[in-house]
Order: sequence, then structure tokens, then C-alpha cells
Amino acid sequence: MPVTAFDSPLLAGLYGDPDVAALFGAEAEIAAMLRFEAALATVEARLGVIPAAAGPAIAEKLATLAVDPEALTLSTGAAGVPVPGLVAALRAGVGRPHGDFIHWGATSQDAMDTGLVLRLRSLLDLLGARLDTVVESLSALARRHAGLAMAGRTRSQLAAPTTFGLRAAGWMAPLARCRDRLAELRPRLLVVQFGGATGNLAALGASGVPVMQALAAELGLGCPAKPWHVERDAFVELANWLAMVSGLLGRIGADLILSGRSEIAEVSAGPGGGSSTMPQKSNPVLAETLVTLARANAAQSALAQQALLQTEERDSTAWAIEWLCLPQMLTATAAGLRHATALVADIRPDAAAMARSLETGGGSIDAEAWAFALAGEIGLPEAQAIVKAAAQAQAREGGTVEAHVRAVCTGRGLATPDLDRLAMVRNAELFVDRAATAATGG
Repeated sequence: MPVTAFDSPLLAGLYGDPDVAALFGAEAEIAAMLRFEAALATVEARLGVIPAAAGPAIAEKLATLAVDPEALTLSTGAAGVPVPGLVAALRAGVGRPHGDFIHWGATSQDAMDTGLVLRLRSLLDLLGARLDTVVESLSALARRHAGLAMAGRTRSQLAAPTTFGLRAAGWMAPLARCRDRLAELRPRLLVVQFGGATGNLAALGASGVPVMQALAAELGLGCPAKPWHVERDAFVELANWLAMVSGLLGRIGADLILSGRSEIAEVSAGPGGGSSTMPQKSNPVLAETLVTLARANAAQSALAQQALLQTEERDSTAWAIEWLCLPQMLTATAAGLRHATALVADIRPDAAAMARSLETGGGSIDAEAWAFALAGEIGLPEAQAIVKAAAQAQAREGGTVEAHVRAVCTGRGLATPDLDRLAMVRNAELFVDRAATAATGG
């Protein structure tokens, strides 16, 4: 029976992601640690730390050696980590004399952390590509509807006119900034971990730093100034980034849920899901899923902060926190980006429904514009008072706010200007262009 929704055959279609599952399965974790051990033997042999023949022999054997994850279960339960059992299996598989030089000068955390970083490198490529797709799609959506007027809403109430393109640009812009954050994060995260027993490579003596540098180069990773066993800030930064991306996707989902309500129906998106009993229903399943995943990652990011509380030179009570939250956070973010890609590509604004919303309350949404149009002649405070009275009269008596404003102005001998709603949202079109250009470079 699956323990989480991410790997449940019933729920994985919503919350899981097969690409992440492939990188975080036990086989992938073992393969990454074997890559670490092979690279370590290779560079140590090259530098004369172990016999020259041992490096190629170990690397060649590990390239084809299969280790059954279940064979490590008991040893992991005893040691708290899978590496002691894995190293024993590798030494037995390679055989003597070369097998004795596997894991030379390393510690379990070196193999596990570097193995994780190697898998994260592939996963960040995947997430980055999906994020690019969402940003590009949102940019196109924003430009396409830059001038489509709609009711702006603040605190869930009608506020002043805006455009659907500007709302879409508001979804896009912070996600584009997340691409920048990912580029900034990568060199801090994708670095080799090699510190030995207590982080000073004492077993290797003067060869410690040269081996660390060569190992990083062999694996195509960055080389840190010093080993970072208990310095988990890069992983917490990753967790924060994952929560941020998920939250921004959840914001899109929340807006689409509200805009798609039956009584508003300004925007449709995605195929919709049916009900087991109500034939008319088209539930916003993908939008809802984005919100759910955002909330889940927000909660998990708080747990990830606990990994910072490392003590002394190794603290498995804090280190293990990452094993419990990072795979789920990565899966949730990948699933969210996958759903967002499909959802954004199928967003369908309804111009007629948006026009109807603009006329709700007799056009009260133009109140701010009326006040500023009158302010040049009588000052803003008095103009706002007139328009507020007109809006209250409209609510009592019906008609339009414009008619009540004109009636007051006529009674006071004031000229009543005409409003151009398209002119009112012209800045929205300008901001869409600026935001899309900043996000996509064109």
C-alpha cells in the first residue's frame, strides 16, 4: 500500500511525477552512489592515492554491477544509512585486491550527498525546462489579451477596470524571476561533498584537497572551499525555491477557480472534471491541484528549515529531515509545473462575461475614474464625495452611476466629462509589454 499520494496508483496522476520518481527511486539512488565511488577510485588511482590498477578495475566493474536495494534493508536499519551495506556489497562484487580500495578516505555522507547532488542536477534541468515553458506560454497569453478589459477585484470586491493580459502578466513575472533564482542557486547547490569522517579528509593527508578537486571535476560538479557535511543552507534554499514556485502556480490556480465560478464564468481553463452525481459539473481539477500542491509545499518548506539545526560534525537527526521532505517537495513542484503547462495552454477568457462584470452595479467600477475626472475642477475630496453619493444612489434606486453623477453635476452647474474605458486601461497594455519583454527578452 502506498504511503503517500505521490506514489499512489489512485492519486499519482494528480500529485505524482514519473520523471521525479525515476530519479528518486532506490535504484537511481544506488546508481548515483556507484557513480561517486567509481569516480573517487578513478581520481585516487590517477593521483597515486590507491594503486594505479585499482581505479580502472573498480570503475569498470561498478559500471555493470547491480545491487538489489532490498539486500541493503537490514544493514540500513542497523547503520541508519545504506552506505556501509552498499560498500560491503561493492567490495564483494569487485573482489580482492582492488575491492579493498573502494570508498578510500570517504564517509557515508560523502556518497549520499554527492549522489543526491548528481540526481538534483538532472532534476533542476527538468524543472527549469518546464518553468521556461510556463513562462513563455503566460507571456504569449498576456500579450494576446493585453487590451481585454475586465473587472479588477481587490479584497474580493469589484475595484477598478484592468485587463486580462495584465492579470496574466502578474502570474508570469514572479515565475520569470524564479528562473533567475534557479540560475543563482545552481552553483551553490551542485557541488561535490567529500570530507571524510569529520570533514577534514584526515585519512588522505596532503592528498585530501587534490582528491576533492579532481573528484569534482570528474563528476562535473563545483568544488567547494571546504567540505559541507553540516552546512545545509543550499538544500534549504532549494526547498524555499520549490515552495515559491509551487505557491506562484497555486496563485494561478486560485485565480482560475474564482474567475471560473458559475456565476462569474469569465475564464475557462482545462478540460474540467465531472461529478459522480451532478451531470452539469465541470470541476476545475487542475487548478485545484495547483492550490493543493502549493499548500503542501508551503508546509514541507517549514520542515526543511529544521535541517539547518545540525550539531557538531554530523547530525543524522537533522540530516534525515531532508530525506522526508525534499523528494516530496520536488515531486509536488514537478507535478505542478506539468499541470500548469497544460492549464495555461488552454486558458479561454470570455470577453462577453468580462464586459457584463464591468457593468455590475450600474458601472460602479468606474467610480475612481469619475472622481479623478471631476477632481480637476472641484478637487479630489469633493469629487470623491459626489461619486460616493452617486454610487449609493445607484444602489438604492437603480440606474447607472454615470447617470447619478451627471445629475449631481447638472444640478451644481458642473461640466461632466466623458470617460474612455479603453484609455483607462492603456497603462495595463504598456505594463504587459514591459513585463513580457523583461521575462522573455522580446
